[in-house]
Amino acid sequence: MDEKRCSPPRPGHNGGPPLEEDDPNASWRLWCWRRAHKRAWSAPREIALRRLARAEELGMTYRAYTLEILERGRHL
Repeated sequence: MDEKRCSPPRPGHNGGPPLEEDDPNASWRLWCWRRAHKRAWSAPREIALRRLARAEELGMTYRAYTLEILERGRHL
């Protein structure tokens, strides 16, 4: 008999099948996502300082201003 079927379910587990199938490419997609995220949020010093100054003019944080640029693809 299978060991998994003989052991009682953990607390909070309904005993049903897993909701997500095993995905052999999950680790590759995670690596690509992390790399793209890191590249999107890193900027040369001059650009970061310019964004910071503009964000302060608009009363926003640097992170919120940069997120607007990344989401919309244009400057405010």
